[in-house]
Amino acid sequence: MSKKPIVVEPDPILRKKSQSLEKVDDELRKLLDDMLETMYSAPGIGLAAVQIGILKRLIVIDISKDVEKKKPLFLINPKITFQSKKKSSYEEGCLSIPGYFAEIARPSECHLNYIDYYGKEKSLKANGLLSTCIQHEIDHLNGILFIDYLSKIKKDMIIKKLKKQKKELDKIVL
Repeated sequence: MSKKPIVVEPDPILRKKSQSLEKVDDELRKLLDDMLETMYSAPGIGLAAVQIGILKRLIVIDISKDVEKKKPLFLINPKITFQSKKKSSYEEGCLSIPGYFAEIARPSECHLNYIDYYGKEKSLKANGLLSTCIQHEIDHLNGILFIDYLSKIKKDMIIKKLKKQKKELDKIVL
C-alpha cells in the first residue's frame, strides 16, 4: 500500500463527474488499499477516488472509532436508491477542504447498491453518521463538495482563503 497526495479545492478535478468501473481486479483492489491508507493517515473517515485525482466511482469509508477494530467499507459504483425525508445534521469537514467545517443537513437514512472489494453486488441500509458519510462521498463522485450546501457568501469566503493558502504554498523560498 502507498499513501497518495490529496487534491485540495479549488482544483478543477474536484468538480468533475467520476466514471463507473467495468471490472474489479487486483489493480483496482490495490488502488482501494492505497485509498484506505491515504484516508487513515490523513486522518479521515471517508475518501473518494477523485480526491486523489482519479475520476472513478470508488469510495472508502471507515467510521469505526476504535483504531484496533477497523471496519473499512469499499464502495465501487455506489448508487443511492432511497433517501429519507427526515434530515439529520452533522458537522462535516473534508480532506479536500482542510481546516473548514460546517453543519450540513442531509437525509438521515439512505439505501444504496454497490459492488464490494471482491466484485460482489451488495446493498446497504445506512443511517446516522454512516448515511451522512456515504452521501458526502457520493457527492464527490458527482463533483459536489459540502461547501456547495452553504450560502454563496460562506462558500466564496472559504474558496478565497483556500486559493490564498495555495498561493502561499506555491511560493518558492530561497
